[in-house]
Amino acid sequence: MLTLTDNAVTAIRSLTSQPELPDDTGLRIIAQGEEIPSFQLALVATPADGDQVIESGGARVFVEPVAAEALNDKALDAEVDEQGGVSFTVSQQAV
Repeated sequence: MLTLTDNAVTAIRSLTSQPELPDDTGLRIIAQGEEIPSFQLALVATPADGDQVIESGGARVFVEPVAAEALNDKALDAEVDEQGGVSFTVSQQAV
């Protein structure tokens, strides 16, 4: 199962805690492409049917089934730049 780093948890909580968003909003990860999948990220109010739901430290991530398979042994990390922009990266899970 995909794991979240502390940086990812903090970034996701920051993105989903905006006052105009529903309380249960999460970050949804969707696979795109066949051989080497890339991923689309979106803030959504609820998971779709079949999504794997990951909750950690108040952050919610919804991973659609194809992405869940591709990310099964991965970790999601985040970095915030000087302008407040968030970029997510995927790496191997620490053993």
